[in-house]
Amino acid sequence: MSEPRLKNLKLYLQRLGFDAPPAATLKTLRQLQSRHTGVFPFENLATVTGAPVLIDLPSIEGKILVGGRGGYCYELNYLFYALLSELGFEVRAISGRVVMNQPEGSWTARTHRLSVVILDGVRYITDVGFGGMVPTAPLLLDTDAEQATPHEPYRIEKQADGYLLRAYVTGEWRPMYLFDLQRQEDIDYTVGNWYVSTHPDSPFAQRLMIARTGDGWRKTLNSGSFALHRTGADSQRRELADVDELLGVIEHEFGVKLSDSAPVRQSLARVITPVSV
Repeated sequence: MSEPRLKNLKLYLQRLGFDAPPAATLKTLRQLQSRHTGVFPFENLATVTGAPVLIDLPSIEGKILVGGRGGYCYELNYLFYALLSELGFEVRAISGRVVMNQPEGSWTARTHRLSVVILDGVRYITDVGFGGMVPTAPLLLDTDAEQATPHEPYRIEKQADGYLLRAYVTGEWRPMYLFDLQRQEDIDYTVGNWYVSTHPDSPFAQRLMIARTGDGWRKTLNSGSFALHRTGADSQRRELADVDELLGVIEHEFGVKLSDSAPVRQSLARVITPVSV
């Protein structure tokens, strides 16, 4: 796979709180991942409104760094991969199979992009594009021990065909995604992105999903259902009544501003959950 080059490195680093390129250390990696999930929201507004999801690096930079939008794994994790490469990290792009909310033992399509980083011979997985359950810290690959993050604990289980990532949520270790270390090429991500963004069976074509993290909290939007999840506390949820309220939440809670056009409104009206009165 060709090595990407960022055109907006200075802006990217400034958005993440760095005035100059930081050293390629574990401390830096932790800072970058934690800040990234707070600054750049996960969102699939393009697949809901019918816009194409372009995953070449210049298009991603234009959308996220310049355009003030977020994205999903093929956008966010490619952008992050390019940043880590520019900073001198040894990083490899890989892929996985999302099994969150699936029966134990499920085997789904290979549609998730993430990365492996090697620091002083130690391997970590890093992921800034996994929606409402994105890990907010890099995770050691070669251990099955529980690993703390600024949010939920995670652990990685070795499988016969690779690895399984689990997160500890509401008292149980829930499966997140399966992955392996197989080399990936640009075409692999192009195929996966095409399925995710266009196939009628893809969840991304059926409902709106937005997520963002912060100090001790996660915010999620699932079509018309907004939730604030605080560490160690019950989640606060509310159903959004109409498109005006939905647009307000998207802008004020997630920092994404959409054009208030008739086509956008019509698209959002199709995914919002009506409130019974």
